[in-house]
Amino acid sequence: MLNNKIFRNKATKDCLVIGFALFAMFFGAGNLIFPPYLGFLTGTKWWLAGFGFLITGVGLPLFGVVACAKINGTFVEITSRVGKVFSLVAVSSLVLAIGPMLAIPRTAATTYELAVKPLFLTMPPMLSSIVYFIIVISFVLKPSAIVDNVGKVLTPILLIMLTAIIFKALLSPIGPISDTGFSNAFSYSLLEGYQTMDAMAAVIFSGIILSTAKEKGYKNSELTSVIIRSSIIASVGLAFVYGGLLYLGSQSATLFPLDISRTTLLTEVVRLDLGTFGTIVLAVAVSLACLTTAIGLLSTAADYFSRYVFNRRISYNTTAIIMAIISAIISVSGVDTIVRIAIPMLTVLYPIVIILIALTLMGDLAADRRIFRVTVGVTTLISLMDTITNLTNWTSLRTVLNIVPLASSGFIWLVPTIIAFCASYLYATYLVPTPSLVNNRTQR
Repeated sequence: MLNNKIFRNKATKDCLVIGFALFAMFFGAGNLIFPPYLGFLTGTKWWLAGFGFLITGVGLPLFGVVACAKINGTFVEITSRVGKVFSLVAVSSLVLAIGPMLAIPRTAATTYELAVKPLFLTMPPMLSSIVYFIIVISFVLKPSAIVDNVGKVLTPILLIMLTAIIFKALLSPIGPISDTGFSNAFSYSLLEGYQTMDAMAAVIFSGIILSTAKEKGYKNSELTSVIIRSSIIASVGLAFVYGGLLYLGSQSATLFPLDISRTTLLTEVVRLDLGTFGTIVLAVAVSLACLTTAIGLLSTAADYFSRYVFNRRISYNTTAIIMAIISAIISVSGVDTIVRIAIPMLTVLYPIVIILIALTLMGDLAADRRIFRVTVGVTTLISLMDTITNLTNWTSLRTVLNIVPLASSGFIWLVPTIIAFCASYLYATYLVPTPSLVNNRTQR
């Protein structure tokens, strides 16, 4: 009894520690700019928008970590079930998206627009970006406990500060919540949730979480249980922050013009909510959060490309420096431009990640590699075709694609993917079953 109680206490403590660590990994300050803007657009429909945003911004990351924990592996292992070439291309594209092409530059741009520009009006964005990435590189090339310490201190401070902002908005609204006439709030918010990139980060960061849990002595079912409980803790924290900021944003629908930028809106609603002091505190906290997020992302991206793509022919340090330079150049374009650039990449990558997570969670139901290959192949093809037509205005192909259900809502890949899964499942299970799988089912 005593040993069981000690074990439960230890597991609870470890779940809290890992859960907060996972929250810190997901909690890139850039994510803060999306919920208020979504609330601003949707007004009285903020709750419906919030529901959709939480599905893709919180639910998918939760399932992503659980999927990797289920197979006790990483996303590289999940994608390899489709094929080695696909795994290399898919994971590389994913790491580039959450690394030097999108997420890392966005942290620098967010820091400039929320922290540097309001305090130093004459500082050019390139100079800010250079200083920012010099600091990032100094930590990435020489890992230090300072990063961990900053993260441990920063997360509680951010939570306390954001809680104050949210509760202040609940007790004393900054403005009336009005009907903005926004249509398709749910489907739009699902796609907006893609922009957090947390689901993609989840499958990449899962290896770190698994290693941490293993080092604490957990194995097999205990390991899975700890990971799931930790993921739920992180998800609750994210849901609280996103939901609260979305509600705050909904109170500003009548206060600002429609062309206001995401970063300006966040700064202004916090200023109205807590005054000038709140804006300054938010700017400092956001810049620190961006910095620690960039350090983690750059380190992860450099390690992956140096190890798996370049086979150590290009060192970790060199890869990190090259990625930092690329990130610095892209960051100068600004947050809103980076968000627009991200849309086509995310509309291709996110459906693939979603389906791979879903197939992994299905376990034996999708154990045959042929099911993986056909289902993911159809998802990839449809997503690519949809993105290409959106970028090129290929009218003849768009006419054909518009016949597919949900084409207008941004989920054109869903129905074809379900059909592909059902067809490949019937083929692999009943028409041409794999002998080993048949034997396994018989033995059970």
